[in-house]
Amino acid sequence: MHLAESELILNSRKAIYHLNLLPDELAQTVITVGDPDRVQQVSKYFDSIEVKQQHREFISHTGLVGKKRITVSSTGIGTDNIDIVLNELDALINVDFSSKTIKPQLQSLNIIRIGTCGSLQENIPVDSFITSTHALGIDNLLNYYVHDNNEEEKNILQQFINHSQVTGKLSQPYIAAASASLLKNFVDGFHHGITVTCPGFYGPQGRVLRLGLTFPNLIESFTGFQYGNHHIINFEMETSAIYGLGNLLGHHCLSLNTVVANRVSKQFSKNAVESMEKLIRTSLEIIESI
Repeated sequence: MHLAESELILNSRKAIYHLNLLPDELAQTVITVGDPDRVQQVSKYFDSIEVKQQHREFISHTGLVGKKRITVSSTGIGTDNIDIVLNELDALINVDFSSKTIKPQLQSLNIIRIGTCGSLQENIPVDSFITSTHALGIDNLLNYYVHDNNEEEKNILQQFINHSQVTGKLSQPYIAAASASLLKNFVDGFHHGITVTCPGFYGPQGRVLRLGLTFPNLIESFTGFQYGNHHIINFEMETSAIYGLGNLLGHHCLSLNTVVANRVSKQFSKNAVESMEKLIRTSLEIIESI
């Protein structure tokens, strides 16, 4: 199938439109970060940098850590931006830009998010590290794509809907799992659990400034959810889209976060920058060995 120029958008240098990357400028291992300034925070630990590209909030550096070639790209905030980034990352390796056709042999990327989150459990304090085993999306993005779940995911999702009553005025929740092959490498020093991805920072995460909330007990509802060994431990704004789209496209995805706020104890990190630096260093050491 030939992709129309309105569907696969390339810029003047024939790079993918938003990321401004050519296929040979992308590594097989990709780190995504929300904050554009965090790209340099990661790439400063590279032994060498071969590519630096930028378009709008999307900044990408590709280089080497030891013998491991890695691309770090900023996504900006929210699942709408992840929709752009995941689809364009996939196009870079699975679409022939010359013929604008999908390649007959598809490839998989390792995509690892390094970000910040809010803890939903009092015993997971600020500056802790979290690895998301699953992501529950209340952002609605994946509902625009044909998708399905295995039986375990269906059961978790149904139990979550029954428990939280997050339906009706809100979008239909969805669930996606982390890559088992990546998850097994991030155990020591990481809390494991379900991440909820929200479509905003204030009301959608239960914050009250001047506006009343449709779901005033959102935090308590998420904190109290449990299904078997699965429980919700944090929320943020990107992971569900990374896991959902990544799984549909055949990529291996994992989300790593440092806790900057504990929403139960009402504490905010006093060492967020230092904690992020530690998470970056720890993650790169593990990624280099995979």
